[in-house]
Amino acid sequence: MADYMVEETSGTRVIRYASIAVAIHWLSAALILTQIYLGFAFGDYPKGSPERTELFTWHKTVGVTILLLALARLAVRLIDAPPPYPDSFPKWERAVAVWTHRAFYFFIIALPVTGLAAVSKRAVDGWTQLVGGTWFPVVPIPGIGEAHEPLVFAMIALLIVHVLAALKNQFLTGGPVAGRMPPFRATEKS
Repeated sequence: MADYMVEETSGTRVIRYASIAVAIHWLSAALILTQIYLGFAFGDYPKGSPERTELFTWHKTVGVTILLLALARLAVRLIDAPPPYPDSFPKWERAVAVWTHRAFYFFIIALPVTGLAAVSKRAVDGWTQLVGGTWFPVVPIPGIGEAHEPLVFAMIALLIVHVLAALKNQFLTGGPVAGRMPPFRATEKS
């Protein structure tokens, strides 16, 4: 069965992502980078210290925000499909790009869910406290919290590949594909 995201093209035209998708993309990127920092930073403090507790609360809060944003992002994607790739973008690269984005959806949903599962043992009546005194339900599924840390490292690897591919398409190989996501612009092929 053919994958329309790989098969369909926009011809020679560059069709950019919708403004809402662009806003969600860059907000997600900022939150994910913040989350990576928080995730590594709170481990530098002794367990039970006020600093660790505060950073961990921020880590949970940003994680929940990423989860909610991921669900909104998925809804936007289902309502307004991403633009097709230009036909000059090789089919194999389209396939890699499509599956990279699908993997991102998996990670931006799975990481917060496994994080909520990891904190479920310390939850108060099935809820965990976030910044500002708000509460969010945990995911009391035994064992899936253990997947959180390995998923983090896999997501970081995918993030590095994604950024390198975007930079390659913008600055090395050129062409219209880079113009799909602002602030990048379509460039002349080298």
